[in-house]
Amino acid sequence: MKKLLIVCITLTVLFLLVAVGLADDIGKAQTVNGWVSDSKCGAKGANAAAAACTKKCLQAGALPVVVTDGDNKVVTVDNADALKGHEGHHVAVTGQVKGDSIHVDSVAMAK
Repeated sequence: MKKLLIVCITLTVLFLLVAVGLADDIGKAQTVNGWVSDSKCGAKGANAAAAACTKKCLQAGALPVVVTDGDNKVVTVDNADALKGHEGHHVAVTGQVKGDSIHVDSVAMAK
């Protein structure tokens, strides 16, 4: 019985440490580099030549997305107004990333 109690306490402490470690990452800002595109075109619109098409699709109701450099992952944007004026631009977006979406805190032109 004593051994079982020790094992349970050890597992509880281990899980608590893991949970605290994961909680530290929540709410930390991350920077994502990529192209501002729209949800209709996605990665196909991840270039400067597609800026006019991106603007047109956004006006028609598509949602803005960021297509990441390298892996071309399409990241949805929680607060679309934060990307206004950056349609078709290569940007560095800083914000809270949750899964496949980001809440944008700031946007800067990428180098």
